[in-house]
Amino acid sequence: MQANEAVARSRLRIVIVGGGSAGWMCAAGLARLLPATDYDITLIESDEIGTVGVGEATLPHIKTFNDMLGIDEAEFLRETQGTFKLGIEFVGWDRPGDRYIHPFGAFGEPWVGVDFQHHWVRAAQAGFDPGPIQDYSFAVAAARADAFEFPDGDRNSIRSTYAYAYHFDAGLYAAFLRRWATARGVRRIEGQVIDVGHNAISGHVETLRLKSGATLAGDIFVDCSGFRSLLLGGVMGVAWQDWSEWLPCDRALAVPCRRTTALTPYTRATAQRAGWTWRIPLQHRVGNGYVFSSRYCDEDQARETLLAAIEGEPLAEPHLLRFAAGRRALAWERNCIGIGLAGGFLEPLESTSIFLIQAAVIDLASLMPTPGFGNRMDPRLIAEFNRLFEIQYDRVRDFLVLHYAANSREGEPLWDHVRAMRLPDSLTHKIELFEASAAAPDYTYGLFSRDSWLSVLFGQGLRPRAYNRLADHLPLEELERRMRDLRSRIAANAGLMTAQEDFIAGYCTASPPAPPMESAA
Repeated sequence: MQANEAVARSRLRIVIVGGGSAGWMCAAGLARLLPATDYDITLIESDEIGTVGVGEATLPHIKTFNDMLGIDEAEFLRETQGTFKLGIEFVGWDRPGDRYIHPFGAFGEPWVGVDFQHHWVRAAQAGFDPGPIQDYSFAVAAARADAFEFPDGDRNSIRSTYAYAYHFDAGLYAAFLRRWATARGVRRIEGQVIDVGHNAISGHVETLRLKSGATLAGDIFVDCSGFRSLLLGGVMGVAWQDWSEWLPCDRALAVPCRRTTALTPYTRATAQRAGWTWRIPLQHRVGNGYVFSSRYCDEDQARETLLAAIEGEPLAEPHLLRFAAGRRALAWERNCIGIGLAGGFLEPLESTSIFLIQAAVIDLASLMPTPGFGNRMDPRLIAEFNRLFEIQYDRVRDFLVLHYAANSREGEPLWDHVRAMRLPDSLTHKIELFEASAAAPDYTYGLFSRDSWLSVLFGQGLRPRAYNRLADHLPLEELERRMRDLRSRIAANAGLMTAQEDFIAGYCTASPPAPPMESAA
């Protein structure tokens, strides 16, 4: 046996089934994090099979992922028609007409070792009107001004108290990562899987047979096949946990349109009678959609609502997606791992889809078996991956359900239902703890941060009865002075920021996208 053949056979063969954002994020992440001497990565995708491709809004974690890959930010934004994002604006979620922003940044400052919301509640209860808690977020002020600049590197500056994410074309992002990954050794095979070969004893997948007749062998198979869940759900038979009792929306219509208004640095989610509509501004267009429950709205009504909500000329016909909220009972079974829609789906209300892909890729790389043990999977690695998978999905679920449950939209069937439904025990505990003491979740692993929870809890009308009494160590007069000073500093600094439109023009303006090629008749 030649030396190079021995090396090739000692590598662990990772086969990724499916492209799109999930497949190519997985391929790129594993190629970057795992030593090429030990792992061989192949991705199978078919241009004949479309991807969902409606997720165009992200969380700040995507910058960490891109930075880990070593991607040039300006190039990435040009290639994906991307824009910057400071948060998400929610319109009408408590009652029609109201609005608040979930910012990617802090509310206030911790004084005397106590989180800011306790000082805000104390001031309100003491008779000093502190104004809306939204006024104490620099990211909110910048978003409202349609402004963007990079956070200040000086951690003492008020301009350092926020992070940012992106809006981008998900299809262009997958294509960008495809070029990046294949240039670094990932092998791409064009094809469709039509049959799966098992080991009769272990039940592990050993081979995939393609429509072309080719057969591909592997050691670890990553299922990025989308809602089909070809391997994890189909072959492995891992059960689906249905969460539609808490998240009843089961349809989405998506349509792009021309942009006619300012390039806003935030996603917008507007409550509608049977769900909610989204607006995501890109450089070359605006992404729009309507997530709704078919129990309370038919597709024709949904189409009318969506087209009435967009700001410019539609650039395509609305595209319908059917789904159910939930996750697989396990994300890793035997030698198959489900990532992205193959492992679970939560509606795009808080832009979590790409984060959940990213988190799974990082966890998989960290727990990847060491080559040399053949097709044997260490059950401890599998159990830990599944434990982390459950934490991620369950915590995101609670956060999304909160948006629905905490509403005052009386007389509308969907909203009456979700306001009255029995909540997951974990969410009930979080709400009751906040109402009793102003405490908010602050995870060290998983989404979302304390400030994220505060934005929704306060934004949708919940108010604590008490606060952390350690806040009383700050004299009330000093508290009032600090709060006035903080609001003033935020407003003054946000007013000096560059409009996002101008910032992008100087940093990463993309060329207009090429028109689609006509097919040969």
